Amino acid sequence: MEKVEAEKWKKTALLVIDMQKDFILENGLLRVDGGEAIVPSVVKSVQLARERGILLVWVVREHDLLGRDVELFRRHMYGGEKIGPTVIGKQGAELVDGLVIKEGDYKLVKTRFSAFFSTHLHSLLKGSEIDSIVVVGVQTPNCIRQTVFDAVALDYQSVTVIVDATAAATPAVHEETRSGDVLNWPNLDQQKGGAT
Repeated sequence: MEKVEAEKWKKTALLVIDMQKDFILENGLLRVDGGEAIVPSVVKSVQLARERGILLVWVVREHDLLGRDVELFRRHMYGGEKIGPTVIGKQGAELVDGLVIKEGDYKLVKTRFSAFFSTHLHSLLKGSEIDSIVVVGVQTPNCIRQTVFDAVALDYQSVTVIVDATAAATPAVHEETRSGDVLNWPNLDQQKGGAT
């Protein structure tokens, strides 16, 4: 039984999405309400992933100082005297306190909502023999949802969102995610095998 569990975890990846200061902190340029409240659950998710040998993929936004690689609807936030959200090398692009990329983890930079769009995430996961994905981070209707939709379209065997380790600017939108394949920490704690 333990060998089966160990094999399952080797085929699972935890995607930690956009847990950066500009999205989480009070003074963040694109602050997501409720973002700070999920930090302990995200930390717990990361700890559990490390204990189980699950591949950790840190999905972050990093943009050019001039915003040349950002979505058209956000370009007005960059350039001139303005330092836009999650600019490469600036404090807003850093992970929030309590979250650290360690040796063996993987950092993936994206410039759009989905972690799969114009990145090599799918190749990385397939090359690592990953067939199951667990998603945590912000924000539910944008980056979380788009990443999940793409993972389903790419035929990952299992795609799970941990609801109390994700947040949205609009709580009602976040609550709608509960109707999908969504788990929270009390449910995970009750399952000896955890979520895949």
